[in-house]
Amino acid sequence: MKQLLRTTDPTSIAFAKALLQGEGIDCFEMDVNMSVLEGSIGIFPRRIMVADDDFEQAAKTLNDNGIDVDG
Repeated sequence: MKQLLRTTDPTSIAFAKALLQGEGIDCFEMDVNMSVLEGSIGIFPRRIMVADDDFEQAAKTLNDNGIDVDG
């Protein structure tokens, strides 16, 4: 798996996941439970991971919709 997006913005995460789902690309959100350590203030970024084979298409989808991809 490759990291596609890393952000502390929950709206960007939700938008990215919706875009990827619409394109039929499976993704996995990591670091969701870090709020236990941070006290739910949102200082630790969450990551969206995709399969290596889907990375190029996923990156293009997000970039075309105004979300900067990490890789």
